Amino acid sequence: MAETYFAHAYEKGIDSQPRKTNVVAGLVRDRYVADAVVILEHTPRRAARAVLKAVESANANLLNNSKVSIDPKTIRIARIFVTSGTRMRRYKPASRGRALPYEKISSNIFVEVAGEEKVKKAAEKADKPAKAEAKKEKK
Repeated sequence: MAETYFAHAYEKGIDSQPRKTNVVAGLVRDRYVADAVVILEHTPRRAARAVLKAVESANANLLNNSKVSIDPKTIRIARIFVTSGTRMRRYKPASRGRALPYEKISSNIFVEVAGEEKVKKAAEKADKPAKAEAKKEKK
C-alpha cells in the first residue's frame, strides 16, 4: 500500500481582499492539482494568478523535497484557505485640505497538497520469478 506524503506553500501579502481570494480558492478545494491548474488558468479573476502560484509552489515542494518519488497523478489539494494579511493605512487628498483615510487590504494563501508514493515496478518483477519457481516445485 502506498504511503501519503504532504507538503505546503504559504503566499503572503497578496494584493487582493481575502473575501475575493477565497471565492477563487473555493473553486479548487479538494481537487487534483492537474485539474486545479486548468481551472485557475481559465478563471477571469485577478486572485486566480496568486492562487495558481501557491498551488504550483506546493506541488513543486512535494515533488522536490520529499525523500521518495511521488506519483504526479495522485497529487491533490488537501487543504487551502485564505486569511487576511497586513492592512496598510493610506490617505487620499480631498477638497478643502482634508485627507480621507482608506486601507489597502492584503491576503495570505495557505495550500497543502497530498500525494502518494510511486509503486516500484522492480518489486513486481522480482515476485514473478519466485512465483514461477513455486509452480515448478508443486509439479
